[in-house]
Amino acid sequence: MEGRERTAQLELMNRALEAEIAAHRAAAVVLRGSEERFRTLVESLPHLIWTCRPDGSCDYLNRQWTEYTGRSAESQLGDGWMEQVHPDDRERVCTQWAAAMVRGDRFDIEFRIRRGDGEYRWFETRTIPLRDAAGRILKWLGSYTDIEAPRRAQYRAATQLERLGLLNRITRAIGERQDLNSILRVVICNLEDHLPIDFGCVCSYEATQESVTVTCVGERSEPLAAEIAMSQGARVDIDRNGLSGGLRGQLVHEPDLGRTDVPFLQRLARGGLHSLVIAPLLVDSNVFGVLVAARREAHSFSSGDCEFIGQLCEHVALAAHQAQIYAALQQAYDELRQTTRTVLQQERLRALGQMASGIAHDINNTISPIALYTESLLEHESGLTERAREYLQTIQRAIVDVEQTIARVREFYRPHEAQSGWARVDLNGLVQQVVDLTRARWSDLPQQRGIVILVQTELAADLPTIRGADHEIRDALINLVFNAVDAMPEGGTLTLRTAVVFPNPSDGTQGPLGVRVEVRDTGLGMNEETRRRCVEPFFTTKGERGTGLGLASVYGMTQRHGGSLQIDSEPGNGTSILLVFPTSDTDPAPSDQRHVPPAPMRSQRILIVDDDPLIIESLRNTLRSEGHFVTTADGGQAGIDSFMAAGKLGEPFSVVITDLGMPYVDGRKVAAAIRAASPSTPIILLTGWGRRLISESDVPSGVDRVLSKPPRLRDLRAALAEVTERSAR
Repeated sequence: MEGRERTAQLELMNRALEAEIAAHRAAAVVLRGSEERFRTLVESLPHLIWTCRPDGSCDYLNRQWTEYTGRSAESQLGDGWMEQVHPDDRERVCTQWAAAMVRGDRFDIEFRIRRGDGEYRWFETRTIPLRDAAGRILKWLGSYTDIEAPRRAQYRAATQLERLGLLNRITRAIGERQDLNSILRVVICNLEDHLPIDFGCVCSYEATQESVTVTCVGERSEPLAAEIAMSQGARVDIDRNGLSGGLRGQLVHEPDLGRTDVPFLQRLARGGLHSLVIAPLLVDSNVFGVLVAARREAHSFSSGDCEFIGQLCEHVALAAHQAQIYAALQQAYDELRQTTRTVLQQERLRALGQMASGIAHDINNTISPIALYTESLLEHESGLTERAREYLQTIQRAIVDVEQTIARVREFYRPHEAQSGWARVDLNGLVQQVVDLTRARWSDLPQQRGIVILVQTELAADLPTIRGADHEIRDALINLVFNAVDAMPEGGTLTLRTAVVFPNPSDGTQGPLGVRVEVRDTGLGMNEETRRRCVEPFFTTKGERGTGLGLASVYGMTQRHGGSLQIDSEPGNGTSILLVFPTSDTDPAPSDQRHVPPAPMRSQRILIVDDDPLIIESLRNTLRSEGHFVTTADGGQAGIDSFMAAGKLGEPFSVVITDLGMPYVDGRKVAAAIRAASPSTPIILLTGWGRRLISESDVPSGVDRVLSKPPRLRDLRAALAEVTERSAR
């Protein structure tokens, strides 16, 4: 019984074992089919597929992997596949792969894998764990997707965006500047920092030149620029050197300078530069310069870099052109402002001169009788006491001083013309005279208050002489010395210096251009507003002590002498006033010194025409005392009538003396009428505007001689002798 039961159990076990074996065989068949289908699937996919054991060692690589890497699958199983990973990515891949296995989680990463030809391409990797029913990892399944093209597109887009940002920053930076050098320096420094480049400079170019000039070098490029002789200001000859292409408006790219035999490019290569871009700076198809950018590494400029530099140079050229236009406009504006200021100054001085001339005319008329009577008394009154004679001589000197003062006030402005009374002037001698004449002002008077003013003279040896009026220049220097003393209330140093002004050697001019006299003090100085206005008539900082005419008269004197006046002053640093006079190689015109003969030997019939009773009376009395027959006429028309009446009576006048400024009929009309009636009758014009008429060559037609008021007796005698002698010929 027991045996039959045991036999039955064994049969049941055998049948169960056979069923299990059959099931395993069936599962194996199914598994082999699944594996075959898996391999067929993964071999047909374009991706690189691999599997790994639970410990991470590779046990399968598909055909696409081996074809891509160019290596057999056996050599890359285990950890061999890691040799294909880019060295820069290998550590990162290992670290993250180990962390994924510890977590038992998916492994997603991007890294570069080497292709069979040695090129590395970017792949996106996705790896997932395969688990059994119990959750144990049976295998790791991974795939690689080639993302090189999108990565490159992404890089190009990011680079382009970065370049646009850099271009925008540089454009905004140069747009805020109007100075060309500042614009170029900003551009080069931004390229050094953000492109980046190892050497950068800008060279300017003129179409007529055979070389370019380095006008701007980047701050970090300066040491290398000195090494390759391309520092700022250096000149580079244009030859077959890459520059010629840039100067024709082309963008030049030399990827490897080590492969060229051009001298200029070899010079850069010797400095360690191996890649070069030269971009033209052009406006309206005219190249005015080039930008040079270089790197130490060969083939380091991409097409995007070259395109960016070309676009940047278009912006730079436009900004540079605008800066040049702005600089030209600024210079024109400054010149216009200076010209306007000069014209306004001259107009003020001209108006003042005209006003002063009218005042001077009236004053000259007023003092004319005094001058005539004083001189006549001194000559003819033998019974004068010594005291009376002394008083008259004092009056006579005062009249001369008044006359000179009026002349200076009247001539604040007068166009420079050749002056007949000018002579050669020794400025060194004048300076010494000024120092001596002003000693009381800068030495004696200050010392009474315990103040010391040191006067120094620095006189150039062999100083050329100039043509001019020595008394005018002397008065101007005295005025400047007085101003300097007033500017040093606590004492200081006053320096008078002369020097020769030589031309710029590049001008090719030979010999001195002029001489200068400088009056410098260590006093209070002037602010900009005061310095700008100090030569205006009536402008003064001295309050009631000043007239505001000192520097205005100095300015007028320099203008008449064809010179210039320069003022350099700062508050607390004193003042320097420089007078510059041109030299002249011509001999001075002969002084208007005529031989003064004695009084005419015979009496003359003289007609005096004036509208001032005092002048008429003084002239009549003076000339009658000289033995002449004198007739007077009050005004121009009365003078013409008297002359015509005398002619009809057969008692013509031998000389006519007439004033210029008279109401209704002035001296010009009187002279014209008399000249028409009697062409041989001499006419003398006696006027307060005499000096101005002579200096401005405005002597009325028909007038034989012009005399200034107040008249001197010796001048009257000389004029009468001259005109009567001339008419008698």
